[in-house]
Amino acid sequence: MKRVSPYLKMRVLGAIEFAPGHSIAERIRHVSGIVFTDENDQRFQFTWRTIQTWYSRYKKDGITSMHPRTRADKGTTRKVQPEMIAEAIDVVRPQFHGNPKNLTAVYRACIERGVLQPEHVARTTFSRLVKRYELLKPDAETNDRRRLAFAKAHANEMWQADTMFGPYVTAAHGKVQSKLIAFIDDASRVCCHAQFFVAENTDTLIAALRAALYKRGVPDSLYVDNGSIYASKEITQICARIGCLLCHAPVRDGAAKGKVERFFRTVRESFLTRALDLGSIDALNRDFTRWVEDEYNAKDHRSLGMRPIDRFGLDLARIRFLPPSEANDELFFVEEERTVMADNTFSLKSTRYEAPRDLRSRKVQVRFERRATGRVVVYFKGERMGDARPLDRVANDRPPARNKKEHSS
Repeated sequence: MKRVSPYLKMRVLGAIEFAPGHSIAERIRHVSGIVFTDENDQRFQFTWRTIQTWYSRYKKDGITSMHPRTRADKGTTRKVQPEMIAEAIDVVRPQFHGNPKNLTAVYRACIERGVLQPEHVARTTFSRLVKRYELLKPDAETNDRRRLAFAKAHANEMWQADTMFGPYVTAAHGKVQSKLIAFIDDASRVCCHAQFFVAENTDTLIAALRAALYKRGVPDSLYVDNGSIYASKEITQICARIGCLLCHAPVRDGAAKGKVERFFRTVRESFLTRALDLGSIDALNRDFTRWVEDEYNAKDHRSLGMRPIDRFGLDLARIRFLPPSEANDELFFVEEERTVMADNTFSLKSTRYEAPRDLRSRKVQVRFERRATGRVVVYFKGERMGDARPLDRVANDRPPARNKKEHSS
């Protein structure tokens, strides 16, 4: 049987949340009929009993109990995401008369325009994804689906997150278009955290998520789209560590995240229409933070009939915050598996490190910051072993210092 990654298990559990049915059993039965694809574009369909087992373990022990053994292909580049194909098609669509139907012609146009690379996306893969997700159908057909308005009963049951293109700001290398990453609480409509960045990547998403968690606590679930940064290994690992269920919206279904989209509309109409300081990204964020806290969160919301921050405060006793710990920063580190060699060392990014304890011939989990490997922390079977240190062969060759009393005698 093919090995199932934690990423795919979390997608399956996330589908239960929004499946039709009046009971958990009915929802699980519905999800058992869905075909899922993992990060390597492999197709899976699971029995209701398997899904029920995963769900029971998640409710009992939390998301950390769902980690299987590491995949043999861990660390390899993921295949193309459907969102990337959809964005490429949107770029070349205007050069076709009407709705394009020739997949080969569309693929060739994407390659010629440089929005896709043939070494990353084969024509057969392109055709398969286009057909599976109906990426060439008009939006009127793909978005014509039955919707039911919903709202979570309590704050931090679910956050919605997305990215919006913002105004151009002055940066070190000239004018660049800013990107706004925002997290909105579903029940209270509170903006948990939102911040403009000059780039949209995994690093900026982690920075925004980290700020949101420290400000508003830990959500039970996080509802995002299928963009590459929202489906990255790092975000999946962070959600698993804090016990947050990562749910992905259907492809090309932005309306499913209606509350964060409505927040973006408010930002465009109420904030971006002002005379803003666009001299730097920091100046823009200072103005934006004041607007969020003094106006958006602190003014009556039409759907709620009260201020979002007051609605969030009604459930303050239920909010789960990150516990005070010196190891909290490690929640946001990237993690890789290493085998400790016979001399109690392991290699990471061309550097040899000494394990903090005797872990020879053991497989350990190594956490480190994405941008630098200054701190390297070793975990073994979920337990923190301590910080590893770079190997110093010269220091290890010196005899240990003798006791002063022994030396004086």
